[in-house]
Amino acid sequence: MDVGILALQGDVTEHARALEAVGVRPCPVRRREDLSGLDGIVLPGGESTTLGLLLGSSGLRQPLGKELHAGLPVFATCAGLILLAASVRDGRRDQWSYEVVDVAVRRNGYGRQTQSFETQLTVAGVAGGPLPAVFIRAPVIEHVGAGVEVLAALARSDPDGPLSTPPSAVGRSEPVLCRQGAALVAAFHPELTADRRLHALFVSMIREREL
Repeated sequence: MDVGILALQGDVTEHARALEAVGVRPCPVRRREDLSGLDGIVLPGGESTTLGLLLGSSGLRQPLGKELHAGLPVFATCAGLILLAASVRDGRRDQWSYEVVDVAVRRNGYGRQTQSFETQLTVAGVAGGPLPAVFIRAPVIEHVGAGVEVLAALARSDPDGPLSTPPSAVGRSEPVLCRQGAALVAAFHPELTADRRLHALFVSMIREREL
């Protein structure tokens, strides 16, 4: 199985190691020709506006969009989630997205670099107990459409904790891992931990689609 990784910027090496660990071949995608023959693709964490600009300058923006809307399985983390969202809030004037997944996200919704944190998440359908999740300048998923399945959520419970939660938000639970059709999106960075269960879940999604 060949799974592409958008290799213009971001956590490319980390995703490649994770994919290799679950038994598939990672294929860097830098040009439109690299999309040929892929079974799926990963859109890594990084900087969403930079990725958007590089997709345009590389000639990948339209060809990748065509593949995504045709149903190419995709696993998007952090900035990759922003690229797939139906709506992006607090973006630049030239911010754009592929609108593949029916979610609304707010850029840097969990704070800036200094407010990064790690937590444990329980994921629906994933055995083995909670898995570690690293949040770095992570987007907040503020709305999910009717066709989106929420696999994991993060509770805002401590106004003085690492999330810098405003008192009005205490007790709110926010989706952080969602699935819609062939798309799996995470607000965090699973590739920055040694836990490979989400990459294995993505591979199982590809295999289900091939049956």
